[in-house]
Amino acid sequence: MARYNRWQNISLITASDGLTEAQRWKDRGAFFKSIAATMNHLYWADALMLERIKGNERPQETITHSLTSPSDWSEFKDLRTQRDTEIQGWASGTTCEYLNGFVRWYPPGSLSKIEMPKAVCVVQFFNHQAHHRGQIHAMLTAAGAAPEPTDIPLMP
Repeated sequence: MARYNRWQNISLITASDGLTEAQRWKDRGAFFKSIAATMNHLYWADALMLERIKGNERPQETITHSLTSPSDWSEFKDLRTQRDTEIQGWASGTTCEYLNGFVRWYPPGSLSKIEMPKAVCVVQFFNHQAHHRGQIHAMLTAAGAAPEPTDIPLMP
C-alpha cells in the first residue's frame, strides 16, 4: 500500500502539473473545496497519523495541519515526495509483531485518550489516503486533467 500510495500521488501530481495555480485552488465543491487544499489535507493527515502509529500520543503539538500550506506548488511536490519516501521506509520495516498492540493518542484539544488496535490504525491510514485521492482524481478529471487509473492490478 505504501508503493500504491506513492504511485497514485505521482499520478495526481503529474496530472495537476497541467493546471494553473488558480485551477488547483478553485473551489470544486469537494469537502476541502479545492484540489490543492485536499492534497494539503492528505499531506498533513499522513504526517499526523503516521506519528500516532509510531507512538507519538500528541503529534499535533509539533505538526500543524493546514489546508493552505504549503501554498507553493514546487514546495508541495518536494514535501509530498519526502513524505512518501518516509511512508515507504516505515512500511518496509513493518512486521507482523509491530502490528500487534495498540495506538494511543489524544485528539487535538481533548483530555481523553483514544486507543485502537495498531493494525486497524494502519488500515485506516491507507484507507484515508485512498478516500481523498479519489476526490482529487474526480476533481482533476472534471478539470480536464488525466490522472492514471487507480486499480491496484495496474500498478507498475
